[in-house]
Amino acid sequence: MPYLKIETNKKLDVTKDFLKKISEFTSGLLGKPEKKIMISICSETKMMLDKSTEPLAFIQLKSIGLPSEKCAEYSRSICEFIESEIGIRSDRLYIDFSNIEGSMFGFNKKTL
Repeated sequence: MPYLKIETNKKLDVTKDFLKKISEFTSGLLGKPEKKIMISICSETKMMLDKSTEPLAFIQLKSIGLPSEKCAEYSRSICEFIESEIGIRSDRLYIDFSNIEGSMFGFNKKTL
């Protein structure tokens, strides 16, 4: 059930192919099946960091069983992906990692 949300002030052309690329990246990063991954992108959001509206992003990665000891590795990979695919520098990114208990996440009329 991994969920990756990218919120940015940059205008993005969010096509199905772009979403697919992010889904494939997330699947490979976490080693989870792509059919379980949800992606959300919010572009052109009013945002500021360090008194600047230069391109920036806030990223949320939530998953059941997200190991905290791998978050530094995930951070590096996500930053590199965002820099190369979206063009936002890593010093303009914040990433919120959340390990979710299955009993606290609903899907298909039940919890996981």
